[in-house]
Amino acid sequence: MEPVKIGIIGGSGVYQIEKLTRIEEVEIDTSFGKPSDTIIIGSIAGQRVAFLPRHGRGHRITPTELNSHANIMAMKKLGVEYIISISACGSLREDFAPRHIVIPNQIFDMTKKRNYSFFGNGLVAHIGFAEPFCPNLSQIVYDAVKKTGATVHQGATYLCIEGPRFSTKAESNVYRQWGMDIIGMTAVPEAQLAREAGICYATMGCVTDYDVWREEEESVNVEMLIENLNANARISKQAIQNVIPEIGGERDCECKDALATALITQPEVIPQDTKKKLDLLVSKFL
Repeated sequence: MEPVKIGIIGGSGVYQIEKLTRIEEVEIDTSFGKPSDTIIIGSIAGQRVAFLPRHGRGHRITPTELNSHANIMAMKKLGVEYIISISACGSLREDFAPRHIVIPNQIFDMTKKRNYSFFGNGLVAHIGFAEPFCPNLSQIVYDAVKKTGATVHQGATYLCIEGPRFSTKAESNVYRQWGMDIIGMTAVPEAQLAREAGICYATMGCVTDYDVWREEEESVNVEMLIENLNANARISKQAIQNVIPEIGGERDCECKDALATALITQPEVIPQDTKKKLDLLVSKFL
């Protein structure tokens, strides 16, 4: 199989990338189970790209049910070095309007039921996560969205909630008081797993609504989401066309070697089963 350096994880409303050529579908099993769906591999601008619909085709997996470990590990098995996440989100700011795109640079985690790491079971790793999104890849994605003519905002805090329900008004107003900018349900644990896997990760946040804080606005509902999702999907797919030619060459960010200073367990006491399960991530660092 040809090298696949770029992965796209499509969120709500983005279940396929129409411009892919030389398409093949790949079933991948990982040491953490199967990903959300078969992975579609195709070419854009001469580069092989792996596309995975996060919630499965037909949107059948809730945010809490996602096997993000398998999704990220499957990308790692393919040799992916860059992941662009397309994610629907709500706005917690007046100037981030529906159908705008936001490229966040921070995460605030309010989830409750997630498994946050590949590690444990006798192997401990403490990754640095001060900058949860790759700054280099985020800049490339921002520039690519800007070329579409869409309104795009650079730098924001993505508040991740458990879901699948939307916020109460009390919650939404508190999040605004805290200084949060957008709200979604899937960046955690996806972003930190990508970092543990040494993969650059950036998010294209597609604003669908004002959550429930804006009194003059209709409260968020599925019908509203679908209408704005479709509009955002067109923008994000065009942005993907723009971003692929700009990615390549040697990476000079810190993402690829995140585990170099993160593994704290002495190698001789790591259980063999754990070492085998995580071999793809840790072999070059042990």
